[in-house]
Amino acid sequence: MNIENLKSQMRKGSLEYCILLILRKKASYASDIISELKDAKMIVVEGTLYPLLTRLKNTDLLDYRWEESSLGPPRKYYEVTEKGFKFLDELEKAWEEVNDIIKKLRR
Repeated sequence: MNIENLKSQMRKGSLEYCILLILRKKASYASDIISELKDAKMIVVEGTLYPLLTRLKNTDLLDYRWEESSLGPPRKYYEVTEKGFKFLDELEKAWEEVNDIIKKLRR
């Protein structure tokens, strides 16, 4: 079994959770989300991020607004919806459950 493939699958499985965690703090532009993910060592490219943002938007977990930019065209800022905050709470509980299971198994 290839460890890099497994690590990649683990990152993909937690990416939506990570995006919601970032956006919980403040509305953000896509490139800011990518930068924060990269700073946390969660490597992601735009081609991966945009479909996830669209899926989260289509399921009403995110919304967006356009803001004028002095650096060029208007920017789309994503933010968590009320439904998204509730979902994030559920994700955090699920994450804790998985962590507890792994901790027990490691003993």
